[in-house]
Amino acid sequence: MNEQQLANANALVKERQEEVPSLPKAVMTEKKVGQKRKRQPDYSEKVLAVEDLHVSFKTFGGEVQALRGVSFDLYKGETLAVVGESGCGKSVTANTIMGLIPQPPGRIKSGRILFKNKDLTKLDKAAMRKVQGVDISMIFQDPMTALNPTLKIGEQLTEGLRTHQNVSKAEARKKAVELLEIVGIPNPEERLKQYPHQFSGGMRQRIVIAIALICEPELLIADEPTTALDVTIQAQILELFDEIQARTGVSIILITHDLGVVAKIADRIAVMYAGKVIEIGDKREVFYSPQHPYTKGLLASVPRLDLKEEELQPIEGTPPDLFAPPIGCPFAARCPFAMEVCERVYPGTTELSETHKVDCWLQDERAKHVFQM
Repeated sequence: MNEQQLANANALVKERQEEVPSLPKAVMTEKKVGQKRKRQPDYSEKVLAVEDLHVSFKTFGGEVQALRGVSFDLYKGETLAVVGESGCGKSVTANTIMGLIPQPPGRIKSGRILFKNKDLTKLDKAAMRKVQGVDISMIFQDPMTALNPTLKIGEQLTEGLRTHQNVSKAEARKKAVELLEIVGIPNPEERLKQYPHQFSGGMRQRIVIAIALICEPELLIADEPTTALDVTIQAQILELFDEIQARTGVSIILITHDLGVVAKIADRIAVMYAGKVIEIGDKREVFYSPQHPYTKGLLASVPRLDLKEEELQPIEGTPPDLFAPPIGCPFAARCPFAMEVCERVYPGTTELSETHKVDCWLQDERAKHVFQM
């Protein structure tokens, strides 16, 4: 190993050493928060209401019905996790809320997105620009593609603040330094002068989070923010979300495949399948008392360390074609409990509690004597 290689190796080790201990300092300092890290949502204040949202995309092969009547609410200080297989509509839902659906080929066919009683589907591009990054921000899945490789981090952090708020360059820079400290970036003054490729994956993800928070939004949408990170850094990012929420009371929509992430930080869980929310409830209800066969299948497919002899139970089959979705329950073709009515008619919503709702014919009184769920 020559001197240059040794210097590069030492620099990398130093960066990793800086990265690992830095975030716990930021997230575990209770004096900064003034309270325990975990906060309680304010269910008296509704921040977002998505009502019967239908979104489709026109393609050469036909019309893809990506969202087919999605409805859910989000409250102040709450974390709502949206889970489901790839292609079920999670990211389309997030992009529609953010106003990022290209029209055409995309089209919002019907439904409403009420953010603080303002229907976002009725806003033009100019009005929506005043909401994007200010009241609603989004953390994208891959931080390397979310960041501009030709601009220094400082420019990218301050751009949104100077665009949406009348602040000076010095004030914007000061706020950027504060945000980098909050998200656990060491030496923030120096780091502002660096480019994205000079940061590790975990560091880049924290920078993307800082950019999303710079204008102090009320709603933060996180699209699989921990997918590309190793387990240690993933845990730190989750702690960071809790710290940020305790500080600011921001509401979070978390899109993920990882049920371990959901179990750690979610307050409520919405399970999506084939463009529909088929079950929604608080974390305890969904994990300990799932009612839809698809939700049960998702939980059964997760590896468990306490059951060494048990085999994983995959969900057989594939999701339906959204060019021509089924008229009945979209999970009927894969469901071991499917009845004839499941294929012919979509089930109504059954309210099992104030927070727990499910769309499944097995909840019908006429089916309960046939199947023991």
